[in-house]
Amino acid sequence: MKFAQIIEFETERIDEIRSVIEQFEQQHQGKQGHPVHRTVLQDRARPKRFLVVVEFNSYDDAMRNSRDPEVDKLSQKLASLTTKKPTFTDCDIREQADIK
Repeated sequence: MKFAQIIEFETERIDEIRSVIEQFEQQHQGKQGHPVHRTVLQDRARPKRFLVVVEFNSYDDAMRNSRDPEVDKLSQKLASLTTKKPTFTDCDIREQADIK
């Protein structure tokens, strides 16, 4: 079953966060267990609030990813760019559909 993690945070430095994430993804592209999809959402009512939905092929992949020391370094760096400590919500993806 696919798995998703929702990360909520607030920042005034989203461009720096985006740059750090893109660089990390380029360096780890294709590595087994890393995310397969990422969606970034910005709250219209509170523009400094963001939600990031990170999808994995499985819960096991997500747990393997979370144990990667490089991911821990990334998380610490990203947290230093936020104004509100990130919160994490773990979700099983029960259904996905493209609506035309």
